[in-house]
This record gives sequence, C-alpha cells and structure tokens, in this order.
Amino acid sequence: MESLNIQEIVQKIIKAHAINLKDDQTEVQLIFDNERNHYLMMVVGWYDQRREYESLIHIDIKDNKIWIQSDGTEIGVAKELVEAGIPRQDIVLGYKSPFKRQFTEYAHL
Repeated sequence: MESLNIQEIVQKIIKAHAINLKDDQTEVQLIFDNERNHYLMMVVGWYDQRREYESLIHIDIKDNKIWIQSDGTEIGVAKELVEAGIPRQDIVLGYKSPFKRQFTEYAHL
C-alpha cells in the first residue's frame, strides 16, 4: 500500500464529509497528522445549550492497514474507502471488538 496515495484518499473522504456539516453554532476541525498517520474530523462548540465535542471520523494508518477508529457517518467510511479502490483486507474496523471483526467483510486483526 503506497502511503502517500492512501493518505490523500483518507483526507479527501474526510474533507468531503466536513463540507456537509457546516453550521453557525459548531466548528468542524480537520486534524491531519501525515507524519504519524492520524486523521480526525472533530465537531466542537455549543448546540442548544449543550456542549458538542465529538470525533465524527478518526482514521489511523498503521502496519499498512487503515484503522477506522470512529465513524459517525451515514454512508460508512469503510464503504467509501472500498469505492476509492482500497481492498477490504486493508481496512480494519477498529471501533468493533476483535471478536466481532471476524464476522465483517474487512480485515480481522
């Protein structure tokens, strides 16, 4: 898996989701650490007197696998990665327990 290409695909997917979340009360923060391969989309602010601080998307690239640590999208980041050409066996659903991963169509680490 070529790191630069994967990094670009991950960033493109996260940026596309960020465009759809703009509102006046919360801020969407994109945090891309290309050196350590951590990618996050955070929502920060206040909404109707309630604090909003949430990681909607969190992806790490480690050991040549894409680890989806958090996915708050309706579409599903894993599905988008596959549509972008990433093989299912290179995607780990990190938000699922190791036991449950064996029942998914993605990597079973």
